[in-house]
Amino acid sequence: MTSTGHRTDRDHPIAAALSAIEAELDHVQHARAWSMSDDDTRRALVRATRLVARLAALELKVAAHADRNRVGDASGATSAGVWWANATHMTQAEAHRKVKLAKALDQHEPVGEALAGGDVLLDQAAVITQAFDALPDDVDPDIKSLARDHLLAAAKDYDAKALRIQGRRILDVVAPEVGEAEEARQLAKEEREAEAKARLTMHDDGHGMTYGRFAIRTAEADMLRKALRAIAAPHAGGHGFDPHGMGLAFMDYIRRNPAEKLPTAGGVSATVVVTMTLETLMGGLKAAQLDTGIRISPGLARKLACEAGTIPVVLGGKSEVLDVGRRRRFHTKAQRIAMAVRDKGCVTLACERPASWCEAHHLTQWAHGGHTSVDDGALLCPRHHTLAHHPDYQLTHNTSGKVSFTRRQ
Repeated sequence: MTSTGHRTDRDHPIAAALSAIEAELDHVQHARAWSMSDDDTRRALVRATRLVARLAALELKVAAHADRNRVGDASGATSAGVWWANATHMTQAEAHRKVKLAKALDQHEPVGEALAGGDVLLDQAAVITQAFDALPDDVDPDIKSLARDHLLAAAKDYDAKALRIQGRRILDVVAPEVGEAEEARQLAKEEREAEAKARLTMHDDGHGMTYGRFAIRTAEADMLRKALRAIAAPHAGGHGFDPHGMGLAFMDYIRRNPAEKLPTAGGVSATVVVTMTLETLMGGLKAAQLDTGIRISPGLARKLACEAGTIPVVLGGKSEVLDVGRRRRFHTKAQRIAMAVRDKGCVTLACERPASWCEAHHLTQWAHGGHTSVDDGALLCPRHHTLAHHPDYQLTHNTSGKVSFTRRQ
């Protein structure tokens, strides 16, 4: 029997465990963290994060049970989620999201077990179940199970954002013969629907200001965003990336001829790079990718390859760069573009700075006989490029192709 204050739990193990957890938290809530060593602090923070995931799994298990038993009926609530929201002052939208995930985990026992064991975090579990449920109905159940198991394994190394990207292309990994055609079909469908929904409205208030709203396809939105960030970048004379700075950049963009006069970002003009295989260029079904990370259909890729506002990069076997279109005469820019295609952004572990914000770094320093080449180069954001040349920091190459920095003792 476990007791917390006036409450005694003598029945179900879940109720008893919650009482024990409450008692332990009461015991440590006033404990000071200042005496913890740095190593203890790091370990405690990771353990606390995993414990929160395990407690979330318990919460969702109870939520699924509450939904099945319609526990809100006794008070006239329209659902268990509505009752839960009212009882805890959670928003109904959040309660609905949690109940939905709880029901999904009931259908995906391996994911629920991984969450209960602290092996995945709550947002990772949500992404994995969503990716599984998004697979086409005609995909073989065994392939779907392989996809789920692959994402569970990947969760050890990737956060929810990266898992979501992998989830969209998981068939390429577990069933390439199905994945390429399915991805091309889905992307083309999304692009057609987005094009049909494109809108732009502008309203002049009569006092020198015009307000607008727009809805455009993501591929074109990334092109616009990249161009505006190039103008707004402080090192290019811009005013930063807050709403005001981006508004000023947008006005500047309108006054410019974007194809010819945009400032460079990371050594390359803000023109968007579209990467595709030779097979795609020749009419194949394999999807292509913008250097912003957005996947696009092969049809749109071939169209962009013909337009002056983009740089087509054609890949051969083993992803080697066969051709960098239209800008080949600018050797330095071609090298940077090739590195951007390969590295996708800053190669420092856990850094998410995009390629357009990065600088080219000599892996073997120029002063030590290094060569200016793609093979001996890598993209680093300004902060990590500074650390790479700082005597107080050691750069380490990881087997994943990433680099990491540690302060010298």
